[in-house]
This record gives sequence, C-alpha cells and structure tokens, in this order.
Amino acid sequence: MSEKIKVALLGLGNVGQEFAERLLEIIQEGGKPVEIVAVAHRHLDSPVVLGFQHSGVPVYQNAVDVLGLGESVDIIFDLTGDADTRQALRQGLAAGNNRHTVIAPEVFAHLMWMFFDAEGDLGKGKGGGY
Repeated sequence: MSEKIKVALLGLGNVGQEFAERLLEIIQEGGKPVEIVAVAHRHLDSPVVLGFQHSGVPVYQNAVDVLGLGESVDIIFDLTGDADTRQALRQGLAAGNNRHTVIAPEVFAHLMWMFFDAEGDLGKGKGGGY
C-alpha cells in the first residue's frame, strides 16, 4: 500500500492509552504506513494526550468533533466504551454522507492487540461492539 492509513483514536483511558502507545510504537519502529491524525479524550491534561498534542496531532475533548475531519480519516478507533458516543459517531457519519470512514470498536482493538505481540491483556475495557 502506497498511501498511509489515517486513524483517529477516541478515548485514551485504560484501553485507549495502552492501545495508542503500542500502536504508535509499531508505526515508528516498523515504518508502517499508518498515521494517527487525531485523538480525543475528555481529560486534555492526561500525559498521553499532552504527548500527542506536543507531536502536533490534533486533540479533541469531544470525540464526536473528530467527524469534522471528514473523509481524511480512514479508521476511527472508538475506545471510549460508551454506547452513546458510538451511536453519535454512526449518526454523524451518516448525516455527513461519509461512506469512507470506518468505526472500529474496542473489540477490534482487542483483536489487533493479539497480533501486536504485546504482553498482557489490553486493559479492562468493555470490549463492546455494535
């Protein structure tokens, strides 16, 4: 694949922070064609959020605001564990006629974690889907 896959990470709590750190490590060490183009977390002063902000990655407090990036995001990892947020994301994509961006729930992050060759389990999130 010649183009980068552009991802947004929503929810940088227990599951999201571990996933974000490992994903970033794999991207950087392996030269993978993936770019984290946005993150969202309700606590803008958390160390992981500040790290992304320092690196120039746009940070949002409201996860749904990431939808403003439109089709420039390929995959939204919804790691919030919040069904209302997931519903709002789906509705927002439909309202914006965005048929490009895909929402990956926590269960997908757990699946990827198994392939990351990472030690331990990925947080204690709900692992919910749709």
